[in-house]
Amino acid sequence: MIFGITGTPGTGKTSACKLLKKCIPYPVIPLNELIKKHQLYIGKDEERDSLIVDIDTLKLQISSILDVNKNIVIESHLSHYVSDIAIVLRTSPKELKKRLSLKRYSDAKIKENIEAEALDIILVEALELCNKVYEINTTNMTVEEVCNAIKEIIWNVHSPYLDEKYKYGLIDWSEEVF
Repeated sequence: MIFGITGTPGTGKTSACKLLKKCIPYPVIPLNELIKKHQLYIGKDEERDSLIVDIDTLKLQISSILDVNKNIVIESHLSHYVSDIAIVLRTSPKELKKRLSLKRYSDAKIKENIEAEALDIILVEALELCNKVYEINTTNMTVEEVCNAIKEIIWNVHSPYLDEKYKYGLIDWSEEVF
C-alpha cells in the first residue's frame, strides 16, 4: 500500500516525515529527491521554477520500490498522483504565507501556493486519484502532533473512526483569501 503525504508547499510534509521516518517500519521516501535522483522529469517550467514530472515513469519507479516493500510512505506535493491513500496536510493561508516567506519563496510563488490552498487544489486532485483521502489541519499543530496524526492514520487506516476524525472537505480557507 502506498501512503502519500501531500499538501501545498509549507504545510509541514517534509518536517513531519523526517520524524515519521524514525518511528515506523515502512520506508518514508521524499518523492522530490527520488524524482531528481532518477531524472523522472521531462523538463523544467522556468516561469514557475519547478520540474515537469513524468508521472508515468514515476509510477513505474514507485512500483519497483513496492516490489521490495509491502507498504511505503511517500512525501511530496505530488504524492497523491501515485498513492493509494492520501493524507492531505492543510494550513491556513495566513500561516502558509509566513512559512513560505521563511523559506524565501518569491512573492509570486507564495501567491500561487496560497491560492492553491484556498481553492483545495491538492485535495480535489487527491479525491479524483486516490482510493481513500484524509485531511489534517496543521495550522496550529507542532511537527510532533502532525507526525502523530499521520501515524494514527497509517496504523488505523481501515478504522471507520478515522473517516470522521480526519474527514476531508471540512477545511475552507476561501473566505480568508477571496
